[in-house]
Amino acid sequence: MNSPNLKQELTPSQIVTELNKYIIGQDDAKRAVAIALRNRWRRQNVEGVLKDEIMPNNIILIGPTGVGKTEIARRLSKLSGAPFVKVEASKFTEVGYVGRDVESIIRDLVEISVNIIKSEKTAEVKEKAMEMAEERILDIMIPPVKKPVTAEETENGTESESYQNQKTRDWMREKIRSGEMDQKMIEFDTNQPAVGMQVLGPFGGDDLGINLSEIMSSVMPKKKKKRKTTIAEAREIMAQEEAQKLIDMDTAQREAIIRAENSGIVFIDEIDKIAGGNKGNGPDVSREGVQRDLLPIVEGSSVNTKYGVVKTDHILFIASGAFHVSKPSDLIPELQGRFPIRVELKSLSEEDFIRILTIPQNALLKQYSALLETEGVEVEFTTDGIREVARIAQMANEQVENIGARRLHTILTTLLEDILFDVPDKLPGSKVVIDQKMVKDKLEKIVTNRDLSKYIL
Repeated sequence: MNSPNLKQELTPSQIVTELNKYIIGQDDAKRAVAIALRNRWRRQNVEGVLKDEIMPNNIILIGPTGVGKTEIARRLSKLSGAPFVKVEASKFTEVGYVGRDVESIIRDLVEISVNIIKSEKTAEVKEKAMEMAEERILDIMIPPVKKPVTAEETENGTESESYQNQKTRDWMREKIRSGEMDQKMIEFDTNQPAVGMQVLGPFGGDDLGINLSEIMSSVMPKKKKKRKTTIAEAREIMAQEEAQKLIDMDTAQREAIIRAENSGIVFIDEIDKIAGGNKGNGPDVSREGVQRDLLPIVEGSSVNTKYGVVKTDHILFIASGAFHVSKPSDLIPELQGRFPIRVELKSLSEEDFIRILTIPQNALLKQYSALLETEGVEVEFTTDGIREVARIAQMANEQVENIGARRLHTILTTLLEDILFDVPDKLPGSKVVIDQKMVKDKLEKIVTNRDLSKYIL
């Protein structure tokens, strides 16, 4: 079954173009994930039994921290409109130890998939739900008259009470729709959300995935709660409630499972932390045990969730790790074989930092400019100022520890600290120029003092 999200039909080159808007460099990694995403769409359009035989090519992204591994996976999920879950491998332990069960990854993925489908279904019935919400508001403001219009009244053209009532309701409906009544207060009953009682798993975790409130909600009557809000807010609240009544949740949950099975993406970060066997500090049995627990899920197995059984055969797994101490070959051979595509991400250069600061749609300089603009302050970063920030970031990564693009956050925070503090009181409505001299004056002492830079940068 194809996902209804047309974004999945992007070609690999279009996917790379979209990723380029947010991520600088790392072309090999972008190409690999673009092909993997397109292959999912291709598989869903394959006819016949061969469709079930085509397995996803799982990927391992290898590279130091802060070079874009997580960002690539995050942007990929937004492009595809697919259910996406990010987990840290180090949070899991072998079954029998205190920690999360690896099957909870799939349960989380299905939960996200259900929310996506519910959002889509809600959007489909939004117009109808808004009409029903309007009727509820009208029923509170101008209660309908039960007495029907008689044939005699219709023939005589007399305006009965019910006829007048309907005219008044129509007049009020137009005022509500035009927004004239938005700020008027109204009191109404709303469904009070049930307090969830979660059944704990055998080792104290939440992995059983059963919520008693959901089971009891079909048996116990829903509690009503009085609320007093503006009509504008009441419309939204009521529309949400009416939309839930219009959605067939059984169908939505079945679609969610299909979406998770065919389009789901699981991003496993820090996979290097569970590699290396007894070379690491942690208990060897737990590290290798987590790998062996992950193996059936990555290979393809069935996982029980509160929405039904989910098959993991066609879920795309993207793993990432710095692999400073260990290497991919330290993973157990069976798990290595399930990640056939390996892409090495390169460390960032000074030129990369300059591009990261200026080119992406969410570039840091654009973010700080937008923040200070709210105070009426215009910020101008000169070319030599930007280059100096990039040079210091590169130097700090080489001398202290390589944390990639995240170094730019620490440097800019230190550089702009005084400005961000003084703006409301001393600099409103002014213009601030960040040039090379200012950057050097502010940061040179910190950079040259290696002990100090360890703490500040």
